[in-house]
Amino acid sequence: MKVDYIALSIPVFFLLIAIELVYAIYKKLNYYRLNDSLSNLSQGIGSQLVGIFLKAITFFGYLYIYEHWKFYTFPNTIWTWLLLFFGVDFFYYWFHRKSHQINALWAAHIVHHQSEEYNLTVALRQSWFQSAFSWVFYLPLAFAGFDPIMFLTVSAFNTLYQFWIHTRTIGRMGPLEWFLNTPSHHRVHHGSNPKYIDKNHAGTLIIWDRMFGTFQEEEEDVVYGITKPLASWNPVWANVHYWVDLYSSSRNAHNISDKIKVFINAPGWFPENQEGIEQAKQTQRSVYIKYNPDFNKNFKAYILVTFLLTLGLSSLIIFLNANFSLLQLISCSLFSIFSLTSCGVLMEKREWSSSFEYFRVGYWFIVPLTFYANDFFLTLIIFNSIVAFISLAWFYRLQSKNLC
Repeated sequence: MKVDYIALSIPVFFLLIAIELVYAIYKKLNYYRLNDSLSNLSQGIGSQLVGIFLKAITFFGYLYIYEHWKFYTFPNTIWTWLLLFFGVDFFYYWFHRKSHQINALWAAHIVHHQSEEYNLTVALRQSWFQSAFSWVFYLPLAFAGFDPIMFLTVSAFNTLYQFWIHTRTIGRMGPLEWFLNTPSHHRVHHGSNPKYIDKNHAGTLIIWDRMFGTFQEEEEDVVYGITKPLASWNPVWANVHYWVDLYSSSRNAHNISDKIKVFINAPGWFPENQEGIEQAKQTQRSVYIKYNPDFNKNFKAYILVTFLLTLGLSSLIIFLNANFSLLQLISCSLFSIFSLTSCGVLMEKREWSSSFEYFRVGYWFIVPLTFYANDFFLTLIIFNSIVAFISLAWFYRLQSKNLC
């Protein structure tokens, strides 16, 4: 039976985030900001929602090769599981490394690196579309004959391992640093300091970086984020902004060769008629200014409540999607994405954010229509109506007092 271990681990993720947050507050460590954390969690929610629609498509390739073109069938033994663990971790390293070295792949992976903080919410900041290509790197395992369910299980635990290393609360770990990917190693990976860029691509085992020349010790203070800051809390824009940049650069290139190179060369490469090769600039954490627009505490409360309601709905979709029709899945997922986007642009104080929030609340009335003739319909439409009217009244009151 196929089990989604990552989805099942979500409650544990939030528990550990809460523990780290309490610790940071107790120790007076500025590891968390509300806007940054909500942005990170929004990316994680969106990744899970989009993943519902992508998982079947991406898994089909591995399954088809295994069933028709495998060279061998590995037995279900402890040695097979161990060999598969090394295989998954090895190919993860190459997928991760190439995601930093090829613009078209970086366009998706960049989402994970946009946060200017480093805490456990960053682990959940995942690209919505990365899974559309990452599976290709693991196809040698299908050809070799590793069972698809075994592959999914090991791959899931490889991902789960990487959650806890997104923290600043754990220092060096002694001898473990030699062979495991640790918080210290991964902090380097998230740095925009020139010496840290494209280093420590490991999943579970740091041995691959040591073997293939991409290892870097944590030395100077890490400046987190990307070399050209996103400066946005909009989750949709976070997933498409680099594609927009690539398209613009390719369109303005003077020859076909450069138009193609824009997508296959490394990040920082531009045609000569534009910027040429762009080098990362040295930045010190003590003088780095983070994107942090401020807003009224009452407005923060509205955004936080909206986000929590969206988190609740999204959790229902993620855990109970097998009970939804395709139309219901699409309508509910869209509402969640609209809500996450609205929270983001409201925190940015965009001129159009208020209009979009009214649109979002209006769309909330439409969702129950997809459940028409369902036993759940009446309860849902009553609940939706109450929440929508409260949201409208609350938001209108904030606007009337110029608090948003």
